[in-house]
Amino acid sequence: MELYKKINENQPAQYLIGIGIITFVSFICYLFIDFIGYHVVALILLLAVSILAMFFEIFPIVTIAVLSALIWNFFFIQPQYTFKISTPADALFFLMYFMIAVMNAVFTTKIRKAESTAQKRKERGKTLELYNTLLNSLSHELKTPIATIIGSIDTLKENTEKLSQQNKEDLYSEIEIAGNRLNRQVKNLLNMSRLESDFIQLQLNWYDINELIYSVIKHNKGDALNHHINFYPNDDLPLFQFDAALVEQILHNILHNALQYTPIGSVIEIKVSYTAEILKMEIKDNGKGFPKDEIKRVFDKFYRLPNSVTGGTGLGLSIAQGFVKAHNGKIYLKNRSSGGAKFTVEIPVALADPKNYQNE
Repeated sequence: MELYKKINENQPAQYLIGIGIITFVSFICYLFIDFIGYHVVALILLLAVSILAMFFEIFPIVTIAVLSALIWNFFFIQPQYTFKISTPADALFFLMYFMIAVMNAVFTTKIRKAESTAQKRKERGKTLELYNTLLNSLSHELKTPIATIIGSIDTLKENTEKLSQQNKEDLYSEIEIAGNRLNRQVKNLLNMSRLESDFIQLQLNWYDINELIYSVIKHNKGDALNHHINFYPNDDLPLFQFDAALVEQILHNILHNALQYTPIGSVIEIKVSYTAEILKMEIKDNGKGFPKDEIKRVFDKFYRLPNSVTGGTGLGLSIAQGFVKAHNGKIYLKNRSSGGAKFTVEIPVALADPKNYQNE
């Protein structure tokens, strides 16, 4: 215990121990590469990085994660003993490994830091609950797209000549969807990190809210194939002053949540209105709505409704609420009397007539 405490307080020692362990594990894998293959080596190195992340600080563990990716590339991916990658499939697989290794290292160390803080505040029980919830969510959300990418790549590599062009396009489409799913979770984790660190400075400018909503709908097009999104733009709306990146993320997270948790064939409506000081956006659906006793918890971090579908980390609505508050605004959720749910976002804004506006 005393030794662990000394190592935990000594970053140079963490660098040396971590590099030594990764080098040793890589050497053992190299001896058995003909039996296990380089895909399995990637999983072993990820496991080693994950275990080290449970004990080391963030900078040593990120360094170790990057080193593991470089070692895997140099010694195991063809052509060996170079940093070149011969096939697009291997390049994609390496990119996915690098992203997952670094994300896993950073996020695991953040969990440890959060747990340590909670212990000092005598909130260990609550922190462990969040920890387990997050890991369970991530295990589902990351495992599925990773398996899809690896499976599709293996199929393309082993059956290239046998596959029809349509089969290849379908596999590429599956890889794209899985990659977008991973990217969405990475963005959510980064956004939550920004909120927790209070590192948000609004980049205010004048924007057309109609164009921004169209952009959000377009980015959710793939998830909306079995739903109907109704938005009727108001061409008489003025320009509004807000942080477009944050407002777009607010609308994206709410819309994505509606697409994910409403039945097939559901109708989602988006409506915009304003007063002299407030921009009001409503997103409503005709799904099943929320249990009354769960509505007050919907915006909690890592919270997901009981018996909800697999996928998601429970961060989307919490991030939406955080970005609304960054604008000094408010967000509400209530069930509709006719069935379904309605989210209302109200943001204080300045407004300008687009006929008189000049972009400075």
